[in-house]
Amino acid sequence: MARIALIAAFAATPLAAQDLVLEMEAGEIRIDLAEEAAPLHVERISTLAGEGAYDGVAFHRVIEGFMAQTGDVGCGVADATCPAGTGGSDYDDLPAEFSDISFERGVVGMARTADPDSANSQFFIMFAPAPHLNGQYTVIGEVTEGMEIVDGITRGSGQGGTVADPDRIVSARIED
Repeated sequence: MARIALIAAFAATPLAAQDLVLEMEAGEIRIDLAEEAAPLHVERISTLAGEGAYDGVAFHRVIEGFMAQTGDVGCGVADATCPAGTGGSDYDDLPAEFSDISFERGVVGMARTADPDSANSQFFIMFAPAPHLNGQYTVIGEVTEGMEIVDGITRGSGQGGTVADPDRIVSARIED
């Protein structure tokens, strides 16, 4: 019941429009955050960006024609003992906030395990439409500037898309 009350409280509060700006070596990626569709997830992304948690974090899983995944703040910048993609923040996992927003090119979603309520810090940016994700993953925003930077992210190999020498987020910030 507490989770439902918390979600209802967020839904009743008008949220200010925010952008997540990812500074990459090649330039900026600007993501318009979907506060109305996923208030808890947007709050988490905003908190982590404000704490500098995404600074130096790799795009560790990048699959050609599908998506680029990042946000593994639990592994740190260069922690060889932590398998990329297995980490999260010190905060609790989030309940799913599924919406009717389609996973199209440039849409940003939260990564999770098989448990729909396991999203934490990791997110992915779509290279192409993926309708099989619709209603299965939480949409947190859409790239409004810098899609050419996203297109230039180093691709991984194999079916899992693991990247040997990944591109990294230089810094991440929230702008109103």
